[in-house]
Amino acid sequence: MKKIVGIRFKPAGKVYDFDCGAYVLELGNHVIVETEQGLGFGTVAVAPAPLENGTRKKPLKKVFRIASEKDFAQREKNRKTEQFAHNYCLKCIARLKLKMNLFSVESTFDASKLTFFFTADGRVDFRQLVKMLVKKLGVKIEMRQVGIRNQAKMCGGIGRCGREICCSQFMEKFSPVSIRMAKEQGLSLNPTKISGQCGRLMCCLTYEYETYKKLKANLPKLGKRVRTTEGAGKVIRHNLNTNRFVIRLSDGGQEVELGPEHIVKEKKKSNG
Repeated sequence: MKKIVGIRFKPAGKVYDFDCGAYVLELGNHVIVETEQGLGFGTVAVAPAPLENGTRKKPLKKVFRIASEKDFAQREKNRKTEQFAHNYCLKCIARLKLKMNLFSVESTFDASKLTFFFTADGRVDFRQLVKMLVKKLGVKIEMRQVGIRNQAKMCGGIGRCGREICCSQFMEKFSPVSIRMAKEQGLSLNPTKISGQCGRLMCCLTYEYETYKKLKANLPKLGKRVRTTEGAGKVIRHNLNTNRFVIRLSDGGQEVELGPEHIVKEKKKSNG
């Protein structure tokens, strides 16, 4: 029976499935695999598992071989090429006065192609830049404009929590984030406090959003006036850990903490 293994090419990149072939692999092993752009250097991120018949429509590409010392040397050589290409491209951008922010260069494993990643406010005419790069580097050149969140993922950094930012550590794709998520969790709406290094809303706002929605489902909304067994008042706070809410009584302004079972439901008036 065939076995599939999950291979990752970047620290927090997407995991791709490959056919193990005859190789016995473990987590953390470095391998050379067949990709659409030729051979690639990857790391085993998901342990091999049997592939059941009929579970995949397209045939899987295979693990070509386990990485050797020669392959590690080639990867190190590629990194030096990437650094040289990055520095040279920055000089060309300054010479051509292009409004673009180059932040990363990646080489294919066989060093036949270099991809330049950049951000920009609008479209950039980089045709002359590509000519200069091809003439100097002598390989195929691809210019790829990406969003600001992708830049943060590729460059990495430390978040306001003191840990490595999520997108570069373990997130494989970005989920939609809205200001409503911050409101639902009672967070400050100050943009400087709920924005990440990319300047967009922090991805971690999505982590507990659904939990807060469930915890608040049985509690009256903030600002709502309710009738309770202790009297009528306005909801001013929630205590989600204990499933209770605080109201300020209309007669005297006293604050009382109650549970949802203390809410008095108003009887519907009959039309008769």
